[in-house]
Amino acid sequence: MTTDTGLNPPRAGHAGERDRGSRRHDDVERRAARRRAALHWVAVHSLAIAASLFFVLPFVFVLLTAVMSDDQALTRELWPHTWEWGNFAEVWNTPGFLTWWRNTLLYAGLGTVLAVGSSLPVAYALAKFRFRGRNLMMMVVIAAMMLPPQVIIVPMYLFWAKQLDLAGTLWPLIIPFAFGNAFSIFLLRQFLLTIPREYTEAARIDGCGEFTTLLRVVLPMAKPAVAATALFHFFYCWNDYFGPQIYASENPGAWTLSYGLESFKGAHQTDWNLTMAATVLVMAPVIILFFFAQKAFVEGVTLTGVKG
Repeated sequence: MTTDTGLNPPRAGHAGERDRGSRRHDDVERRAARRRAALHWVAVHSLAIAASLFFVLPFVFVLLTAVMSDDQALTRELWPHTWEWGNFAEVWNTPGFLTWWRNTLLYAGLGTVLAVGSSLPVAYALAKFRFRGRNLMMMVVIAAMMLPPQVIIVPMYLFWAKQLDLAGTLWPLIIPFAFGNAFSIFLLRQFLLTIPREYTEAARIDGCGEFTTLLRVVLPMAKPAVAATALFHFFYCWNDYFGPQIYASENPGAWTLSYGLESFKGAHQTDWNLTMAATVLVMAPVIILFFFAQKAFVEGVTLTGVKG
């Protein structure tokens, strides 16, 4: 015998509907929270996003134009109808292009090695040695950084062309780096100032000479600064147009990519797709190098300004 208490127990179907409704409400809340977080991130980084688009879009335009047909290049059609990858092969097979590559690698690679190798001992002496005239020498280095190369180009050209007969080659641009570079000396010296003097003094107590101390103690600690200095110098040599124009313009066999690209542009004035393809081939090594070395580059640039 059962008694009716007047209370109806909850049905299982109603409980399931309430659970599903609660889950849907939670999903809606999570999606709204993600949207708010995304909008907040965009608002905080809006200036950085705008700046990145300002720098990236020209590269995208150059790359897209490089794979367009000749009829479509520099028209209102910004997306290629057909991807003409053969433009890069045509540019690569242009007579003289491989020679420009070889000369540029020689100029940038050898110039970077000589500049960093000769600047590091000078920077070490200015940072760690105490001698009369050290501040004066540092002022001379800074003054050399401020001196435009156009000011001394006439006597330098006469020296290399008339006295040493090296006009039409890249050696007038490479050899001076064996005697140091003002910017490299300054950058390396700023980093070496951050290395505690106790390390070099301990090395001297252990019987190490100054050259051994530089190679075995200071250089391993200065790798970020050396990497940043080398990248700065490599980029400078790779993009240098003024120097090859002065010394190597009379000899096409000594042209670099920067100067040869101007000649290529003059020969293909209406072939903008080929000009953009050549531009991409010139820029690609520098971009790839910076992509793989950006950590050391940023670390070196950051640490060189810690102490001055």
